[in-house]
Parts: sequence; structure tokens; C-alpha cells
Amino acid sequence: MKNRLSGVLPKVHLWADVLLLNASYLLAYFLRFDAVSDMPDNRYVNLLLVSNLLWLLCSNIFKTYTFDRFSYSINRQTLNVLKAIVIHGGMMLAFMYFTQQGESYSRQQFSYTYALFAISAILARVVMLYSIQLYREAGYNFKTYAVVGKGELAGMIDSFYADRKELGFKKSGSFEARENVDETERLELFLEDNQPDYIYCCLSEMDDTMVKRVIRVAQRQKTQVRLVPDFRGFMTNLATIEYHDMYPVIQVNTKPFSSTEEATVKRVFDVTFSAIVMILGAPLFLLLMGIVRLSSKGPIFFLQERSGQWGKIFKVIKFRTMYADSEKFNMQHSQGDHDPRITPIGRILRRSRLDELPQFFNVLKGEMSIVGPRPLYKYDVDMLMAEAPHEFRKLLTIKPGITSIGQIKVGYASTVAENVERLRYDLQYIRKYSLVTDVALIFQTVQVMVLGRGR
Repeated sequence: MKNRLSGVLPKVHLWADVLLLNASYLLAYFLRFDAVSDMPDNRYVNLLLVSNLLWLLCSNIFKTYTFDRFSYSINRQTLNVLKAIVIHGGMMLAFMYFTQQGESYSRQQFSYTYALFAISAILARVVMLYSIQLYREAGYNFKTYAVVGKGELAGMIDSFYADRKELGFKKSGSFEARENVDETERLELFLEDNQPDYIYCCLSEMDDTMVKRVIRVAQRQKTQVRLVPDFRGFMTNLATIEYHDMYPVIQVNTKPFSSTEEATVKRVFDVTFSAIVMILGAPLFLLLMGIVRLSSKGPIFFLQERSGQWGKIFKVIKFRTMYADSEKFNMQHSQGDHDPRITPIGRILRRSRLDELPQFFNVLKGEMSIVGPRPLYKYDVDMLMAEAPHEFRKLLTIKPGITSIGQIKVGYASTVAENVERLRYDLQYIRKYSLVTDVALIFQTVQVMVLGRGR
């Protein structure tokens, strides 16, 4: 069953969000004023009308509902709606400020509205996304594609859609072009018989003349053409296409977060999350500072030079967990639970990861990120440069983090083998980064902290 939802889905999302915005606004009003049976005050009704108009304007300007099958993912949908909600909230505040009506409305009701709207809009997207995926996996709402070419590249296209049934693509056929033969008529018949929505051209098996023929025939058959270059073996990074006048230029992202949007999202998340932790965790910070100060002689904080992004040296901040004269032991690495340099309180702080909390200052300063490979001491840098130089240089392309996959799985490394193992885990993060991954790793880190499983 070849259904068409591509034009309907954005409209469904738009009006669902409008409905949720209104429902959240009214529910917040009733919660704030405890007036279930009473109609809202006229001022609030007028503000709701303005809110609806501004939502339509905001979502149109920032293309909140512009997406296709490939960009329709939970990560992107969540990011787009949260961005629209934040901007909409700012526009509403600006409206109330310039109309000098800010004091006439309840701040609590305003906060409730946006909290309820954000939660309900995200949940609606999760339900919608997984419902569509199940629907497509059952064989409905699919699009068809054909491939011009054969061999490994054509097989990779087939494997891509076979592994991602949730995208809803089915193959309608393959066309093998013969050399030095005008294939226009045969190609026309092929497209008429199969009627694919998309036709993929394996450029490594086609010359310019054949590509132009495919495009001309596809235009007559209302089939979209997708050109697939063969970059296997030397392009393992994500690539984007830019247009320089009329010429397409393929940009190969040689480092993580080459995209300005990705880098901005990560930095905004880091700063926001760090600020929240520093504000809400202020009592805990003060308590730990007092405990460390009273537990043994020496400073409260431990500052040490570490290697950051691109090898830049900075001073990492931690709660002191060792005795002030620990250098007399002449040890480079932690020796685990039996390390004589660690104070009794320090053992607890290390196992719970609470000694890392001051590093949120490093994040705010821009020296670190919340999630990323651990910043290393010079001794460890030299060790990894000797053992795995290429892999280690990849880690230096991003900011070090307070937590990471390697830190959760391996913990504090005390041997060459453990350092290399942690390195391998952290490389996975570079390959599979997303905001959702960051949030998941933060939750795993909290679990380690609560259970005291830090190593």
C-alpha cells in the first residue's frame, strides 16, 4: 500500500502543537487559579490568541515543520520544537513588556504553560514517530526506488534500506546500462513499468552522457534522481554539500562538530546544564568544601595541568582526594582502593565521582564539555602517543569531558592497557555523537555516582 503522508505529516504536527499549546495554557490557568468551573479571564483569553498567532509566525520563520523521511528523527524533532518553544516564550515576554502588561499576568501560570507544552509536544512526537515506524515496517506508507548500476555500491544502497525498514522504502528494480549503446528507450520503458519515486545512479559505473539521459527521462516520468558517488575506502567522515554559485562542492568533515549547528547545540547544552548544576548544587558544593578542608591538611581544590582540545594545556579543577604530601610516594597513577596517597574522604569522593564536580567551572570557562574523553595528564598523553598515536589524535579534536563512555566503562586508568581500552570506548562517542547520547551518558554517570561504583 503506497500511501502518501509526506505532505500531511507536517500539517498534523502543526495543528497538534497548536492544540497542545492551548491545552497547556488552559490547564496551567486552572492549576494556578484553581478555577476548574470558571472561564478564564478575558485578559488571559486575549493573551492566548496572541500566543497562537506568534506560534504560527515563529514556526514558519524557523521552519519547525519542514522535514522529510530522512530528517524525521526524534533527535531533530525534539531539538526543533524546543528551539521554537524557547523563541516563542521570548516573543511572548517581549510582547508583554512592550505592551506594559507584564504585571497583569501570573508568572507561575506562564511557567506552567511552557513546561506542560514542552513535555506534551515531545511525547506527542515520540508517539507519532514510533507509530509511523511500526506502520512502515508493516509494509504501509512506503516509497519505491530503483538503482542504475550493479556491484558493491548498488548493494550498499539496498543494504541501507533493508536495515532501516522504518524509512519505508522498497526496491522496484535495477537497471544495468550497457556501454556505447543509447539506452534512452529501454530506460523509459523501465521507469514506466516500475514507476519508482527515486532512481539512484551509481556514478562509478556511469559516464556523463548516461547520467544526463537518466535525468532527462526521469523528468518526464516524475522520478527524482539521486547521484551516488563512490567514496568508499577514503571518506569515512560525514560529508555535506555546499553550492559555490552553480557548482556543488562536497565538504568532508575531518573533525567532530564541523557543523556550526552541532557545535552550538552542544555548547548551549553544556553551559545551561553546568549553570543549573552549580546553582542547585551550591549547598552540596559548600558541604564538600567543608568536609575536604576538615578531613586533612591542604587546599580544598586540586589543580593540575591536563591536555585539552588540540593538545592545549589547561588546569583541571577537582576536590582534593589525596594527602598534601602525596608526591613523596613518587607514583604516577592511582593504585585503586589501596593507594596510600588517597584520604578516607577521598576514597568516597572518587567512588561517587563527587571529586569531579568542580570541573563544571572548567565547562563554563569553555575548557571542557559535559561529555567527552577525559582530560589527560602529560604522562598519559606520552603513553598513548606511543601506543596509539592516530587514535589519540582523534580524541584531541574535541573538548575533554567530565564524563565519557570510557570513564563509565573503565574508570581511572592505572595501566597502559586500561588507558588504551578507555581510548577505544571514547572513540565510539566521536563516531556516534548526538544530544541524546550526551543525556544518556549523564544518566549512566549519575547511576555510577549513586551506587558508588566509580573506579
